[in-house]
This record gives sequence, C-alpha cells and structure tokens, in this order.
Amino acid sequence: MHQQTILQPGTALTDRAAYLPTSVETAYWGRLPCAADTAVLAVDPGQQVVVDTLSHEGVLEDQGGDPLAYFAERGVPEDAVLADAVELATARRSRLGDRTPGLPGVPGAHGGHVVTGPVEVRGARPGDLLAIRVLATEPRVPYGVISNRHGRGCLPDELPAGGVDVVSVFAQVDTWADGAGRGSIPLAEGSAARVGFDLHPFLGIMGVAAAGDERPHSVPPGPFGGNLDINLLGAGSTLYLPVQVAGALAYVGDPHFAQGDGEVALTAFEASLRVRLAFDLIPASDAVAAFGDLAGPLAETADHLVPTGLDADLDVAVQNCVRAAIALLGVRYGMSPAHAYAYLSAATDFDISQVVDVVKGVHARIRKADFPE
Repeated sequence: MHQQTILQPGTALTDRAAYLPTSVETAYWGRLPCAADTAVLAVDPGQQVVVDTLSHEGVLEDQGGDPLAYFAERGVPEDAVLADAVELATARRSRLGDRTPGLPGVPGAHGGHVVTGPVEVRGARPGDLLAIRVLATEPRVPYGVISNRHGRGCLPDELPAGGVDVVSVFAQVDTWADGAGRGSIPLAEGSAARVGFDLHPFLGIMGVAAAGDERPHSVPPGPFGGNLDINLLGAGSTLYLPVQVAGALAYVGDPHFAQGDGEVALTAFEASLRVRLAFDLIPASDAVAAFGDLAGPLAETADHLVPTGLDADLDVAVQNCVRAAIALLGVRYGMSPAHAYAYLSAATDFDISQVVDVVKGVHARIRKADFPE
C-alpha cells in the first residue's frame, strides 16, 4: 500500500482558502439539501473552498457502523482511520438523516452517501447557472472500498451470491503522484495476486439545493445534480447547474478514487478526498447565450463539452442526452438540428455514467477541438 500523509480534518492546509470539513454540523447523510436548509458557509462568486469529503464505505451499519474496527480488520492502523468517519459513525442515529418515507425502488428512507454543505454563493438566483470548478483532488487515505449490496447492482438477481447481503472488497492505492495513480484489489478473497488499475479521483455527488422544503433522497440524480457519478468530473473539470434557490446552496460528496462508466456493482472505488473547488456564477442572460435554456447538469473538461441525460429508463436517458447535445451545439456553434444529429452520430461518444442509481445517467463527450473557436 502506498505510504502517504493521512489528511485528518483540518491538517496540512497550505493556504488561506476557505475550509469546509465534514462534521455533524456540516453533513447530511443520505439526503440532499433543499430550499429550507441553511448554509454552513457563504462565499463570493469565484472564491475557492477546500473541502474534506468523506466516503460512506466502511462507516455504514451493514459494515458494522464502526470504522475503527472495520478498517482494523483490513490491516489499517488506528491513526490512518479518519477522525471525521469515527465522529459521523457515532452520530449516525442522532443528528443525521431524517425520517422522510423512502422512494420506490430505493431501500431505506435515505441513501448511504455523506454529503457536505450547503455552501451559499452570494448573489445566486434561480435562472442563473452555478459553475462548480474542480481545481484539485487529493486522497485523504491510501485505501477504500468497492461494495455490492442489497441486490442493487446491474445484476441484482445474481450478485451478491449465496444469500449474502453485502460484499465489500477492500481496495488500496499502490502509487500516487501529480494528481493520478494506480490502485488494486485481490483477484479473489484471500488471494495474494492482484489486479491493478488507473486512479482518476472525482466527486460522485455535486449539486445545488432543490426547490421546496423536502430534501431529495441522495441516490437518484436530478436537474439539481446530486449523484451524477460522471467520472470525467475530476480535477480540471467544471459542472454547470441551473440554480434552483437563492444562494444556490451547493454541496458535494460521494468521493471516488476510480470508477468505470456504468458503475455496475453499485459502488466503485469509494474513498475520501480533499478537494479544492471554486464556485462561479453565470447570470441568467449570459447563461442562455452560452448554453441555451439548460434544464439539467452540463459538464466541461479541457477537451470536451459533456451534456447529460437522466431517466429511470436507460433508453430515455440516452434520448434526453442526445436532445441536450443537439440543443447545446445549436446555441454554442450555430448548428442546425439535422447537422448536429449527424455530427453526434459520426463523432461523439455517448457513455453510460451509471446504471445503479434508480435514475440512470448518460453523458456525451463532444470534442471542442472539432469546432472553430
């Protein structure tokens, strides 16, 4: 396992950027902020914030609800277990979550994700776009967990097998440098042989508060963002979200070290990240000119525009993504719908973001270099 500094809450901070830890006072467990919630931090547009996000894996009740014991069984020393994980596990049944009835097809009244926020962006109003810019990601620990549970993966009638409710595979960071690295898991339980893979850290959950006074369940994504699980949203990317409530009330969570498109087993390499974000505001008039009437999340990387499509039916999610891509190309580059449709068919990859979050996600990768500046 790679040797690295364990980024405990509040340690090794290198500048005066605003800092947001994950604590009982700043966390939601399994629900997302709504208009009725109060910000735990307020920033001006463009201001940078360092957030210590926390993975739910190794903390959940179906893993014992005791991260010290859980990770000790996997060879992790006590001082390498995050203090905020211990704090939140202790507080699980008191402060966090709520008793709102569950959603059809979603087990429990709330999801498993730990969500940090919300952050008020001063001046944000409905109709504006909030741009969440991911400036840097850094693993807080050199380990994490990949789980399949409750018949919720892509093969719910086949895995987990043998009447087992939860299978959690311990994953480790083998190398890390310059914002990327390699991780691995054993080939089988107890095997010394391992399979390695590239690490590309990102936040599975980024969003803005939903309108109304009911907190959305943390599992299905929506027009507010939330559990999008788009693995392109690492360092150097931006997520644009239509502001739903005054102040935007942004939040993040569900940190990953790696995930394949689809996330077929329900979770991927889930592990805690320290992220540096900037929250920029695009006024409504400028937003329409740049992106059109954006009804849902839109991502951007150095190389790609990434429109999204969401629906419980994967076919409809693909159709929604294609419609969003056609509309974006029309506004951004003046393409007719027929020519945009042709271009997308010839040159654009449509990837499955995830198929396990009840509302399925698809995202397109439109190469910006293909178009005149």
